[in-house]
Amino acid sequence: MARVDIAVEPSDFLNFVGLYLNDKAVGEKLQGMLQVNAITPWHPSIQGPLMPKQLQTWREARAKYNTEGFTKDPIGLVEFIGCSCAEDSGNSVTAELHIPAAVLDIARKREPFIGVSAVTGTQFNKPMSTVACLEYINLHIRADKQNQLHLHAEMTGQDKEAIRAAGHNEETLPARILKEKMEREHLYANVKQLTRKTVK
Repeated sequence: MARVDIAVEPSDFLNFVGLYLNDKAVGEKLQGMLQVNAITPWHPSIQGPLMPKQLQTWREARAKYNTEGFTKDPIGLVEFIGCSCAEDSGNSVTAELHIPAAVLDIARKREPFIGVSAVTGTQFNKPMSTVACLEYINLHIRADKQNQLHLHAEMTGQDKEAIRAAGHNEETLPARILKEKMEREHLYANVKQLTRKTVK
């Protein structure tokens, strides 16, 4: 099982910057989009065993995919946690995850991602890694301007406060997870520099 911490950020990156820097000019109603802030593997020795409902979900998924002929494919569980509050008690949902053999083959090859700079048009390769995969997922969601993935929604006050808390360098769980994401993903590099200049 894996824990996936998700949050909602503004669809317009400039609004993210405004919230992060606590700019009062940022509008009250903001279009947001889902972002994956962290993926953490489940360690039974640390987090304890699966809950009975989770175990039942996995057993049912395993049986279903066995019946469909996927007996050799791994079946996992993913717990999506929407943690936009100060405590580690956000809303969560657990879902089955069938990992097809073809996907595992791609992952094992670890071929780099091929991208194109939006600024220069230059093609570049980025080594496949967990960090690169998370960044790619988030960029893919961000690029969905027409909301074809249905991952856009109006931001709540809690969503906005989590970003402001990160900008204030608070130590709430959502703020810490967002700051870690900002350290990983290139999109946020200039925001961090801007923050450092503002603090001086």
